[in-house]
Amino acid sequence: MTPGELVARHARIALDANVFIYLLEDDPARRDVVGELLDALAGSGRRACFASIGLAEVLAGPVRRGDPATVERIADEILALECVTVEPLTAEVAVDAAVIRGRRSITLDDAIHLATARAAGSTAFVTNDRRLRSAPNLAVVYLDRLSREGQG
Repeated sequence: MTPGELVARHARIALDANVFIYLLEDDPARRDVVGELLDALAGSGRRACFASIGLAEVLAGPVRRGDPATVERIADEILALECVTVEPLTAEVAVDAAVIRGRRSITLDDAIHLATARAAGSTAFVTNDRRLRSAPNLAVVYLDRLSREGQG
């Protein structure tokens, strides 16, 4: 499935932090797929959701490297994406995350991502974390299984 096909199949998609981290790393193949996914979202007029905890995850690397300028630049770039909405951690999301974590034995941050996706009405969650599995009404889509346009 291509990024465009994914966007066409799902009215709302949620993104894991690792999707944005691939934009920052020196991995052209993954970076290109993420770029195509964001382009497909923008072209469709749809918005992906991104849990606010994901922003903290993405920024942790530059913070560890002591690079405040990069922290600010990356935060500004993510928040400026018109096709992505950063969703807050609400009390309702926290309760759902606790249920998900208790039932699945996953990390709290992963549970928050999934609960945020559900609260935002997403039907797909894009990640590369193989510990995460689909659930009713939320398909987990592994980024590495998406093929680039024209290479499908």
